[in-house]
Amino acid sequence: MNIYRLFAILLIGSIISCSKFKDEYTYGETQNIDWNAAADSATNALIAQFWNESGYFNYGSNGSNNGFQYWPNAHAMDVVIDAYLRTNNSAYSAYFDKWFAGIKTKNGNTYYNVFYDDMEWNALTFVRLYKATNDAKYLDAAKDLWNDIIGGWNETYAEGGLAWKKDMPYSKNACSNGPAAILGVRLYEITNDESYKEWALKIYDWEKNTLYEWATGGIYDNINGETGAINSVVLTYNTGTFVGAAVELYRITKDVAYLNDAQKCANYTITKCIDSGNNVLRDEGTGDNALFKGIFIRYYLMLLQEPDLNDDYRTKFVNFFNNNAINVWTKATYKQSLLFGSSWIAPPAGEAQLTAQASACMMIEAKAAFDKSDIE
Repeated sequence: MNIYRLFAILLIGSIISCSKFKDEYTYGETQNIDWNAAADSATNALIAQFWNESGYFNYGSNGSNNGFQYWPNAHAMDVVIDAYLRTNNSAYSAYFDKWFAGIKTKNGNTYYNVFYDDMEWNALTFVRLYKATNDAKYLDAAKDLWNDIIGGWNETYAEGGLAWKKDMPYSKNACSNGPAAILGVRLYEITNDESYKEWALKIYDWEKNTLYEWATGGIYDNINGETGAINSVVLTYNTGTFVGAAVELYRITKDVAYLNDAQKCANYTITKCIDSGNNVLRDEGTGDNALFKGIFIRYYLMLLQEPDLNDDYRTKFVNFFNNNAINVWTKATYKQSLLFGSSWIAPPAGEAQLTAQASACMMIEAKAAFDKSDIE
């Protein structure tokens, strides 16, 4: 063996053997908070203040904006599904069919959309509805959307990848590839159709080879296939869906490379995409951006629940998770209205947007689910 290679191996081994993943996060006391009750309150406020009897979630709270946006509605319904799975309360499942019909009507009597990622989010919600109810109409709708989504793959630009938008085949974005990989795995698990798995692997490999920063674990936002220019901004919903796809693929393949990817990307996110003064996920803005942190937390929770997660990572990751939950619940809401803003360390100024409300509710539901799984 080359002496320099031997020296490198011994050096790396010594570093690994004598070091731990430093836990920089303090997270206070959580035992005095009834997270089940907190989740009930937050999710009930989401429904009370945003639900429209036409069968969708308004964009603004308390009737401040009754406009409809397709992709945030998927995440709002995911919160309701979270609450149903946590409680088995039919008061939550009563919204399933109403929403399923309502968003189709509001979206022009179709589930199709010009944005591939928007369709992916709704298809992922349909899959969750199917798993919660075993009602075939939800699965059929998810499959139908899948067939439209994979039409967004082209190798004319950037040697592959799913486009972000139907009229922009050259724009290949993390937001349209990460969720698609997750969707492919979940459809495979339900149907045992190998084509879904093959697509998931293909999409993931393209994203990792094109938008993943191997040295750090970050996920770049997109590549312009016409110019080759990469937008190197790293956003939490892109890292979140990459983590989610990696965990899903690890579960069905047991290839440790996927788990390593998930751990590395999660560690990057909770180290770099934060408000360092409070050790919480940073405020990435209002509008669509207000949803990003909640999306990360949804898939970060999957990693925390993975039995094979490295123990040293687990300590750091759980502490960070708890710290975010506490800040959201104690600092980011007006307790009288239970409205949340885009910051997880300060309440909103005035009415709330659906994106911010759903994002915070995802954090609180995730904490309640995590504690419940520990008890069980």
